[in-house]
Amino acid sequence: MSPGTGAALGMLAATVDAKAVAEIGTGTGVSGIHLLHGMRPDGVLTTVDPDPERQQFARTAFRAAGFAGNRARFIPGRALDVLPRLADGGYDLVFCDGDRTECIDYLAESLRLLRPGGLVCFEGVFADGRTVDSGPQPVEVLRLRELLRAVRESQDLVPSLLPVGDGLLCAVKR
Repeated sequence: MSPGTGAALGMLAATVDAKAVAEIGTGTGVSGIHLLHGMRPDGVLTTVDPDPERQQFARTAFRAAGFAGNRARFIPGRALDVLPRLADGGYDLVFCDGDRTECIDYLAESLRLLRPGGLVCFEGVFADGRTVDSGPQPVEVLRLRELLRAVRESQDLVPSLLPVGDGLLCAVKR
């Protein structure tokens, strides 16, 4: 994640006064730290990742960044298995940085999870410029194109594509 993308995430979390954030793809914790910096002091980040080792690394990074252990809830597992167990309308922001071939499914789950006025964000939607390249593309790029189209055409979302990092697609749920 680029510093610009991280700064944008923190600002967006602050903009929606985020108390509950769901993150798809814990990674090493970089995005989580940016989200936590923007969230309310009593906010909780719920982060989902299939790799428990990455989650342990992120847990350590969160502590090193000064966040109390109760500020993050780590759920190991495949996102599409975990997300259906999370509360409808219970989240202010959903950040998606998981398997790009599942991004359309993440969008559907995000819309269910978000409260009205909540924000969904997808990292890496430029796919190193491949989403606009006219040549043959791998499945993940085709799925990102579907995501961009679905968000643009949705009557339930107010979208914006931020040119930070490798592209940050954001949309507010009406």
